[in-house]
Amino acid sequence: MKHTLPSVDQIIEACEVTWPPAKTERVGAWVIRDGAGGGKRVSAATESWPTTEADLPVAEKAMRELGMDPLFQIRHGDEHLDDMLEKHGYHIVDPVNFWVIEVEELTRTAPPPVSAFSIWPRLKIMNELWEAGGVGEERRAVMDRADCPKTGLLARTDDAPAGVGFVGLHGDIAMVHALHVDKNMRRMGTGLNLLKQAAVWAKSKGAKYVALIVTQGNHAANPLYANIGMHLIGHYHYRTKPQ
Repeated sequence: MKHTLPSVDQIIEACEVTWPPAKTERVGAWVIRDGAGGGKRVSAATESWPTTEADLPVAEKAMRELGMDPLFQIRHGDEHLDDMLEKHGYHIVDPVNFWVIEVEELTRTAPPPVSAFSIWPRLKIMNELWEAGGVGEERRAVMDRADCPKTGLLARTDDAPAGVGFVGLHGDIAMVHALHVDKNMRRMGTGLNLLKQAAVWAKSKGAKYVALIVTQGNHAANPLYANIGMHLIGHYHYRTKPQ
């Protein structure tokens, strides 16, 4: 049975739950996130309601007090904020795409035997693979503090550890984060095996969808997601000031 795909807002909510900041605080019109070094997604400020010129210094001050350079996430409907930040010298960085697919679509064919596993807590080899892919200790701490059903993914290609990922569940959406395939194991189906394993785990938890967020500049991942039938349902970007 076909389901209606989740909305961008539902994907954003699932992302926030499954990849949470260390601390969130409401300051005036803003949601200020302390990412504790976990990357842009858990460190960017967003607006709670339409902001004005007078609100901008409030957010900038709050982020600087946390030891962070001001960073804003611009979502659909935030065009006025986007224009205001551009006027104040903020540049666009890291535009990202939202991809989603029904679990049933990804589980129609199983991953090859012993090609991918759902494992939690993380194994040492998983940490090593993430380190090699730039997913350091601070980003792995995001996984640890995610208060939701969750698992790690480990892929095996040519009898060697080949890739990793993290999955968190919110409602009927399984969000995939921190996918990384060893540079020597690319174009061998490892990424697809990881996604299929994510879907197998998601189905066991009663989820209907697998979703993920990826930078538009990732010219290997975006075509893969399109080719396997994932749906591009939206995007957002960040704005920050050059130093």
